Amino acid sequence: MSEHVGHERAWREWNAAISSPRMHHAWLLTGRRGIGKMSFALAAARELVREEGAQQPQADHPDILILTHEPSNADEEKKRAEGKPYQTKRNITVDQVRRMQQRLNTRPTLGAKRAIIVDPADDMEKSASNALLKSLEEPPAGSYFLLVSHRPGRLLPTIRSRCRIVRFPILSPTDIDTILCREAPEADTAARAAAIAASAGSPGAALDFVELELGKLHHLMTEIVSKGDRDFALRGKLADAMGARPDRKRQMAAIDLARAVIGHQVETAPQQTIPMLADAYADLNQLANQAPTFNFDAGLLIMEIGTLLASVAGTRDSAHV
Repeated sequence: MSEHVGHERAWREWNAAISSPRMHHAWLLTGRRGIGKMSFALAAARELVREEGAQQPQADHPDILILTHEPSNADEEKKRAEGKPYQTKRNITVDQVRRMQQRLNTRPTLGAKRAIIVDPADDMEKSASNALLKSLEEPPAGSYFLLVSHRPGRLLPTIRSRCRIVRFPILSPTDIDTILCREAPEADTAARAAAIAASAGSPGAALDFVELELGKLHHLMTEIVSKGDRDFALRGKLADAMGARPDRKRQMAAIDLARAVIGHQVETAPQQTIPMLADAYADLNQLANQAPTFNFDAGLLIMEIGTLLASVAGTRDSAHV
């Protein structure tokens, strides 16, 4: 699986399990957002359901069920059907889980096995989590679950306890550069270097940096951290660079970028400033946890990010979302 750079250990574990007569029925794939867990889950599911002599479809596989964020309304559903960008619901719903469970009452289409991927499992409604738990407690024969999780602490302990955990480590700069060369060939050497520096080991964050043109945001965030922003001028520029109506992907990318900027500061910071950096990083983590489900005003969100960055430069700013 050479296209899955940095996941060699996960593949060894998965392939050994597939070859085992007693493969565990539920797997929890954990690691940073953008590390490639969903890509692994899709490829691993195809390996699981593939059977010798049975032709496998190149597109969607009937024996791989994916539960993820659905379009937020009928208009957004139409956009998805047309291949256009669309807004999604903030959670994976109990109705989605129940539709999946109805499918589990039937036999797989092409073979003897079926894979169910939940991405991200962290974003399930409470009722959806409880419904899924029932399937994990009594899994139908031949059904295997892959739960993608950026924040496993948000999952029910009873769900975590029923899963075999595979942890995905951050990738090296060399591995991320390999992925950027393959997935974003338009990016020159300087752009790749900036993306790698800002990614904190996440290839997804590096690709977002290139594809979402986050270079200006990164420059301004770094300037705020180093100089402070007593007159809010840099935060105003940061809001302008963010855009008037950024979609959720850009908002999450901005939070991840800010965390990377703080993380880079920790590497060289004096010991006495570490608590301040740790507090700012924890607050950014809280924003990352809340952003998928809270209806933040985008302008206030980026100002809050800027304020947290300014706080580590010794400013006394206290404005929060």
